[in-house]
Amino acid sequence: MSPLAIVLLVLATVAAMEFVAWSSHKYIMHGFGWAWHRDHHEPHDRVLEKNDLYALFGAGISIAMFALGSPMVMGTRAWEPGTWIGLGVLIYGVIYTLIHDGLVHQRYFRWVPKRGYAKRLVQAHKLHHATIGKEGGVSFGFVVARDPAALKRELRAQRARGIAVLREAVEEGAPRRG
Repeated sequence: MSPLAIVLLVLATVAAMEFVAWSSHKYIMHGFGWAWHRDHHEPHDRVLEKNDLYALFGAGISIAMFALGSPMVMGTRAWEPGTWIGLGVLIYGVIYTLIHDGLVHQRYFRWVPKRGYAKRLVQAHKLHHATIGKEGGVSFGFVVARDPAALKRELRAQRARGIAVLREAVEEGAPRRG
């Protein structure tokens, strides 16, 4: 593969992973996989969450793609794009860890952005956590964040239709902390 094709494949994989993350978050984590994801939405003082098990699936996808692209593992049947797809999945995993676990949930460092896209990411994900339970919700992605004002309107509409139960701070329109 040419260097340009490699770069484009890695970048396309990173972009595609946001859709994979969004759909698995919405339909698996907030669906049949809620038992692992629930503790992520509830207060606790543990270092690890059951939800962290989902990272093992992402790592498994990356490792499998690296193996598929490796002549050391697959011999002459190696599929070179697998290596670069595996790298894209790995890069997305690092971005996810830094943004979601680091910036939003402050598991690794403390910094509260005051403006810009980083602030928008934090606000969007805090609004994701504004619901009680797995039903309803907004902002299931991790890197792409919609306008927080639009997300608040969507949450209130879900509440009005009986789809979502909102935490008190969102119900009252007060800014959420923490």
